[in-house]
Amino acid sequence: MNPLRSLILAAAGSDAIRRVVTASPGTRGVVERFIAGETVADAVTTVGRLVDDGLYVSLDHLGENTTGARQAERAVQAYLELLDRLHTEGLSTRTEVSLKLSAVGLRLDEKLALDNAWRICAAAEQNATTVTLDMEEHDTVEATLRVLAELRHTWPWVGAVLQSYLKRTQGDAAALAAPDSRVRLCKGAYAATSDVAHRSGHHVDLSYVRAANTLLAGDGYPMFATHDPRLITLLHERVRWYGRKQGSYEYQMLYGVRPDEQRRLAAEGETVRVYVPFGANSYGYLMRRLAERPANLAFFLRALVSRS
Repeated sequence: MNPLRSLILAAAGSDAIRRVVTASPGTRGVVERFIAGETVADAVTTVGRLVDDGLYVSLDHLGENTTGARQAERAVQAYLELLDRLHTEGLSTRTEVSLKLSAVGLRLDEKLALDNAWRICAAAEQNATTVTLDMEEHDTVEATLRVLAELRHTWPWVGAVLQSYLKRTQGDAAALAAPDSRVRLCKGAYAATSDVAHRSGHHVDLSYVRAANTLLAGDGYPMFATHDPRLITLLHERVRWYGRKQGSYEYQMLYGVRPDEQRRLAAEGETVRVYVPFGANSYGYLMRRLAERPANLAFFLRALVSRS
């Protein structure tokens, strides 16, 4: 693993660094670049702008690894409010929500997380949209897939996420490439040891391509989350090779990353979904974005020392 990436991921778990970063007035520009705001109203405003540009959206209410049932319930209520607002504003047909199960209690109790995710999926159905379960650290993969399977008994459209940095991903892709299955494939931005994760970027990319081929060959709906120009070019080729028509797959990119490329692909008729986080708990998310693309670190450090 890139030493700089390892350092950034270590910083993501440091309370001392978190206090420095979140207290600095200079980080506002960084936060505003990658995060839509703190409130549901902020998120909905951002969604409106993106939809006007011809884009689709997946909204993530920031907050993970909750430490109590009350905290998990607050996360559920935020999603319920969000889903109602999206429907009221006429945005639900182009906007889904992404859910980290640890935000609704996975590390406390798997049954609690399932029950809370169930409530969010029921509200999504009522408001004419969908839910994708984000994948988190490698030690939560099995539990996340169990919850996914339970939810899909009722809502086959519940989305899954696979991370190509994990060695198990090819097998998971084969298992999930089924009719009605929605699968987001990303590289992944969590720290992991070499027994479960690929250690080089080259092997992560190879794993991504293998999983992409499996998903394209299957009967599901692949969602390719990447900003890598090389992978996007390759995916274009693989899509044509497998005879996939536009609308039978989609590209996904992060809010604030390569917005011109997002609009370019959409203008070519591709379905492009922007992953938009919002909420007050931005630190961990921000660190993972820097780890995914360490070139962003210079931008971040300039903002950190700024007094403007």
